[in-house]
Amino acid sequence: MEKLAENTFLGHLLELRRRVLIAIIAIFVGFLISYPFSKSIYNILAAPLIAVLPKGSHLIYTSLPEVFLTYVQLSLISGFVLALPVVLYQFWAFLAPGLYEHERKAFFPLIFASIFLFVGGMLFAYFVVFPNAFRFFTSFSGSDITAMPKVDSYLSLIVKFSLAFGLAFQIPILIVVLVRVGILQVATLRRSRRYAFLVCAIASAILSPPDVMSMVLLLIPMYMLFELGLFFAARVPAPKAVMEEADDENEQASERSAADEMDAAEASFRDGDDQK
Repeated sequence: MEKLAENTFLGHLLELRRRVLIAIIAIFVGFLISYPFSKSIYNILAAPLIAVLPKGSHLIYTSLPEVFLTYVQLSLISGFVLALPVVLYQFWAFLAPGLYEHERKAFFPLIFASIFLFVGGMLFAYFVVFPNAFRFFTSFSGSDITAMPKVDSYLSLIVKFSLAFGLAFQIPILIVVLVRVGILQVATLRRSRRYAFLVCAIASAILSPPDVMSMVLLLIPMYMLFELGLFFAARVPAPKAVMEEADDENEQASERSAADEMDAAEASFRDGDDQK
């Protein structure tokens, strides 16, 4: 039995290594595809800032390898985004064999819904939050102070806040999962709306750029996403129903296994009669 468990554990490790290797190769291929376009990608990302910079201001770099390293980092991020479908498929392919049928049906759509919400959060930050935030930051520029943002600092800023908004847009997925596994109940969440609003306000103050407009622009969609999560969570099966479904699956699997064993025994018996 211990030998079987050891072989099973080793097999899972080998399978995990294979899946991780495929994901890394996909990201590297995405990096190679992205690097020739890294300057164009950076120009697109810099557009919200350039549009509000005072006349005569522009992005600068203060060390010789700064722009090159920035393009490399940007290509890695872009390569990961391009490889995301492959990475998620490898993650799903590793987990799926260990899940029940009802779990596969429940969580497979959530994985891909999280992609759309994450991308939606980043697009919301790019088109709505960044222009207003950068307009506020550059408003302090004047005759005695000139805005000259650094290339690498700007990339770090937009990556940090894009990830923050992408993660904030995962609220509906988080609520559905917590309700599905029985940690939270929809009725409890409905009674706690005022506390949810307070949590969203605190999170938006932490995640958004340090100005009131950006905080409000994140607070409103975060709370709307909380309500959207409640809407979908109310339509997922209760944990008790999920367990009953799992028990039914186990019972059916046991019946199929017993039937297969009986068929094998009958076939063996018939083969013995034929030999006689």
